Amino acid sequence: MNIKILTPEKVIFDGDVTSVLLPGKNGEFHIMKNHAAIVSSLINGKVKLYTNAIDNDYAKHFTKENEKDSVFSYRIKSGVIEFNNEKGIILAE
Repeated sequence: MNIKILTPEKVIFDGDVTSVLLPGKNGEFHIMKNHAAIVSSLINGKVKLYTNAIDNDYAKHFTKENEKDSVFSYRIKSGVIEFNNEKGIILAE
């Protein structure tokens, strides 16, 4: 599935991931392959991308998490996600 993370300044990430963990208003939620369409607001926290690697153009924005899988995190203040047909767009601040 493809995830794109946009801020008012630039594109933070655009690529394929296995799944993404997001900080929602009612708690964290995980979007995986074949997830139903969703639109949700996001709160202050970490967006965690589960992927084998991040392209060098985007790597400087992410922190590698200490987990057994390849997990990369990006801290946001707030935002919104729209996910549909294996594509997600995260508008973040």
